[in-house]
Parts: sequence; C-alpha cells; structure tokens
Amino acid sequence: MESATELAATANSQDPRQGLAAVAALRRLLEELETAHVRNARAQGWSWEAIAASLGVTRQSAHKKHARR
Repeated sequence: MESATELAATANSQDPRQGLAAVAALRRLLEELETAHVRNARAQGWSWEAIAASLGVTRQSAHKKHARR
C-alpha cells in the first residue's frame, strides 16, 4: 500500500484514472483510521458525545456508524 503522502500526490494527477484510484484508496485509509481512533477513544472511556464533537458530527451519527464495530 502506498503511504498517505504518496496517495495525496497521486490524487493530484492529471490522469483521471490515477487520481480517482488514489481518492478511493485515501477514503478507505481514512475510514480505517477513524475506526481505529474511535475504538481507542471508547476504550479510554470517551462518550459518544465527545467522539462526535471531535469528528464534527452528531452524537447519533457517530454512534450509528461505530457502535456495532
């Protein structure tokens, strides 16, 4: 897997195929990072409200997305 820095550079490509593939890879990476950090925050006793505030979303949307994981 390419690093986030490499993916970000590729996302700037003038070739739509490369740029779109990099955007998709970055999206997957961000989802994985968010999941890991939410899991860590919950393990440390963070409330859904605190997690949501850090993510800039509502408590309900943070809970709905991550509660089952």
